[in-house]
Amino acid sequence: MTDQFSAATTAADYIHHHTPLRPRVALVLGSGLGAFAGELSEPTKIPFGEIPNFPKSTVEGHSSQLVIGKVGNVPIAAMQGRVHYYESHSMESVIFPMRVFARMGIKAVILTNAAGGISSKLEQGSLMVISDHINLQGTHPMIGPNDPRLGERFFDMTTAYYPSYRELAMREGKQLGINIHEGVYLAVTGPSFETPAEIRAFRTLGADVVGMSTVPEVIAARHMGIKVLAISCVTNLAAGISGEPLNHLEVMQTGERVRKEFIGLLERVIPMIAEDVKS
Repeated sequence: MTDQFSAATTAADYIHHHTPLRPRVALVLGSGLGAFAGELSEPTKIPFGEIPNFPKSTVEGHSSQLVIGKVGNVPIAAMQGRVHYYESHSMESVIFPMRVFARMGIKAVILTNAAGGISSKLEQGSLMVISDHINLQGTHPMIGPNDPRLGERFFDMTTAYYPSYRELAMREGKQLGINIHEGVYLAVTGPSFETPAEIRAFRTLGADVVGMSTVPEVIAARHMGIKVLAISCVTNLAAGISGEPLNHLEVMQTGERVRKEFIGLLERVIPMIAEDVKS
């Protein structure tokens, strides 16, 4: 795929043909967190494989479908699952859904993920609003020719995670009594979990959690001027912290355990974000 603008426009047109809703807010649901899409009213479900040019996830816990529906009266586009660089997808494919969202008229995106907790303040099952990130995936999604129809060649990432959305999520989370924090997300490629030595190095770098996604999507969203809120669910403590071996089943089980709190938070913040981008 070389012309992402045209490919994304074709995909967006296909999605618009299947639903009368025109959301301005989108949501990406990570491992174990896809249940929120089941809370949407008036849903239209479109498998990734049916959307032109759209990549498909192969990871357990990712339903690989786009759900267009409503939270209250707010239309929203929700991805159940995402694709990862470690699945042998190109970075171009990893960020393609963000390109499609932009062509659909999306102005704000909420990205969620399962992450390993590094900071001592984080417990398994807690939520963390991402304030900044460290990209250690060894590449960058904007490498290559720049299409000015999508965004500028050089763009600022100082406030990649929109400050007022972060404040909103923290405030609403605390009001709901959720164990919620704010911190730095460090992205690696995976798919293996990290070694204890790597976790010690990441802590020294200032990382609070580690994961295998999200950062390329954030970069692409900011390239196109889409506002970003990102929330990590700490589904496990990182290697060497708890002394227990790590596995994906634990990730899925913890995501299910925090489902109610997570849904409650999203139901509170989505209408407020939608109000911000309605014009």
